[in-house]
Amino acid sequence: MSRTNLILFDFNRENLKPLSYTRPISELRIGILTIKEKWELMTRLSASYYTAPYLQGKYPAKFSSHNTLINSSVLPTEKLYQYIKNELPQNTLLVKGEIPVALKTDSKNATDFLSGTKAARTSLETTIDFIQIQFPWDIFKENGKAILSDFDLLTKNRVSQNLSDSNRVIGDVGKVFLEEGARVECSILNTTNGPIYIGTNATVMEGSMIRGGFALCEGSFTKMGTKVYGPTTIGPFSKVGGELNNVVILGYSNKGHDGFLGNSVIGEWCNLGADTNNSNLKNNYSEVKQWNYDSKSFISTGLQFCGLIMGDHSKSGINTMFNTGTVVGVSSNIFGGDFPRNFIPSFSWGSQKGYTTYHLEKSLETAERVMSRRNKDLTIEDKSILKHIFEESSQYRNY
Repeated sequence: MSRTNLILFDFNRENLKPLSYTRPISELRIGILTIKEKWELMTRLSASYYTAPYLQGKYPAKFSSHNTLINSSVLPTEKLYQYIKNELPQNTLLVKGEIPVALKTDSKNATDFLSGTKAARTSLETTIDFIQIQFPWDIFKENGKAILSDFDLLTKNRVSQNLSDSNRVIGDVGKVFLEEGARVECSILNTTNGPIYIGTNATVMEGSMIRGGFALCEGSFTKMGTKVYGPTTIGPFSKVGGELNNVVILGYSNKGHDGFLGNSVIGEWCNLGADTNNSNLKNNYSEVKQWNYDSKSFISTGLQFCGLIMGDHSKSGINTMFNTGTVVGVSSNIFGGDFPRNFIPSFSWGSQKGYTTYHLEKSLETAERVMSRRNKDLTIEDKSILKHIFEESSQYRNY
């Protein structure tokens, strides 16, 4: 792959909404890294995206005379990478069942394949095992394996910053890795079930109790007395407190107060108000159903434990209670003491007592204020993406 151009192409976008509304699939975080970061680190190449047209302004594709196209929902393994690099013939589509995995081809054939103009001439079935993210709940379901893989990838032949003697480690202390500037004091770290990774300038405040696998990414922190059950990932520049169990926060989001969050995925620029709780188990212990954008219906997850999926820029007020398997779209504001509905469309404002449309201009104003607090700008491209989502999601706002 050293002489090739790497493009991560989206496949199955509808099934991954609302998380894929605002980003290419390869920008989803699972484990410690995003899918794009995993492929870039393993291949030592810079990747571009082939995604939905309305996202291409922010996430453009870059083609060359030698391209390797890889399904962006596929997590890399060394065995898969080496096969694609060294053994996959040119212009042959690597598949697993009906899943396209990889294709090496020139610029014209690449654009023809990606646009659906022309299929690959030949296909080859692979028996190599890998993880594919097909639905939002796969992110927390497969997070433990992804943390293990990323931990090995990131820490190989590297030495951790020293861990303070004020902490208590249960298990292998070698499975605790602190990046530069990471601070952990007076906390209990248990690596029995998985490693613990503390990113650059991240902080574990005193009294935190953490069971791995766990990743606290750059600039994030756990507040005092936080209880974390792995496998859990807190993306960059986020704050968490209370109790978390098998949660993935993509980044730039806060759950800073007491309350339970379990078996859930939270997007970027979200805020869960104090004492926000979610149910992750039905009272009758049956399989959880969750809203699916592809079928426009509730489908079975096959899971007994399944909590909250929340798209970017959404918020909950204090004391909000989310029922088992709830899906909240992009830029919604939910509040009230009763359980809201299990599917809350994007740009919704309200509670179980009633919803109205969260008008685009108001939501953009809020997003600008929220992002400015982290020294980030809401760009023209960001506004265009949110405008597209607002219009596309109007079909669901039948209040």
